[in-house]
Amino acid sequence: MKLHDLRPAEGAKKKRKRVGRGISAGQGKTAGRGTKGQGARTGGGKGPYFEGGQLPLVRRLPHKRGFTNIWRVKYTAVNLDRLSGFAAGAEVSPETLAAAGIIKRADEAVAILGRGSLDRPLTVKAHRFSASARAQIEAAGGVVEELSLGQKWMREK
Repeated sequence: MKLHDLRPAEGAKKKRKRVGRGISAGQGKTAGRGTKGQGARTGGGKGPYFEGGQLPLVRRLPHKRGFTNIWRVKYTAVNLDRLSGFAAGAEVSPETLAAAGIIKRADEAVAILGRGSLDRPLTVKAHRFSASARAQIEAAGGVVEELSLGQKWMREK
């Protein structure tokens, strides 16, 4: 096969319809636009917004309310009763929580909440603690370390 043998597939190329080119062409005189009226004129017809005088759909729907705070940080909540699987004296951090399957990813911002009870001393590292969770961890002989969010969450969210 040579370059001059190449042809487009059968039916792939279609000649465009040349309207208004005489009566024998089949699309002469009114050129498929009918006789008179708005649709027959140049630039005739209403736009997609117009619904014959009825209030258009875009005006019938309510506007979007409120706003999205771009600085919001989404915390993944972990309650104290979920920490019962860790051994006494263990370090609980976002990495160990992710490895244990308690949270999905290690780079999530974690908040420790006070539901449940803690019966063993743990070193808990998280981005936020509720007052009751902090009190229970320290009462069990554990240590609370608050991690900083850093710039990563500020750019991402």
